[in-house]
Formats: sequence, structure tokens, C-alpha cells
Amino acid sequence: MWMMVMFDLPTVTKSDRKAATNFRNFLLDEGFEMSQFSVYLRFCAGAPQVEARIGRIRSNVPKRGKVQILTFTDRQYQTMVCLEARTKEEPGAKHEQFKLL
Repeated sequence: MWMMVMFDLPTVTKSDRKAATNFRNFLLDEGFEMSQFSVYLRFCAGAPQVEARIGRIRSNVPKRGKVQILTFTDRQYQTMVCLEARTKEEPGAKHEQFKLL
């Protein structure tokens, strides 16, 4: 079973930024991997492990902001479509070779 933690935390004040950074670091310490800047993923062995992690996340949520947790199966994870914006690089112009006389 997979867990996706999505959050929107304020970063207006210095203490807000510190709380947001601490929360991100907490997620990394818990074994989550960053999918996007405010989206973190982690695989869990089953529902009991998910519930335990939700409890730890709940106790570490900053006072301000919004945190959402979505759980889904491995099969559902496999259907995820990932798109990345990539600019297609044009092949370099061929330079004519000069003959040295």
C-alpha cells in the first residue's frame, strides 16, 4: 500500500518557513521520497503500518497550513501516468570543416 502526503504550508514568516522545512525533513526521516516539492510518497507493508504513520504525521503537522494523505494500492500506483515537461533540443548545427593549406 502506498501513502501520498500532500501539503500546502505557509512560508510568509521566518517561523513558517522553519516549520515547513522541519515537516519536510520529518517526512524524509520517515522514509518518504519527494515526488514534487509538496508531494511525498512512501510504500507501506499494510494498513497497520499506514495507520501508525498517519499518527506520527498527525503529531508533526505544523500549526498552520493544510496536509492531506491519500492511500492507494500497488496496482493503482502502477497505473500512474508521469509526464515531464522537456524541451526538445535541436541537434547542433554541423560545422563545415576547414582545410588548412
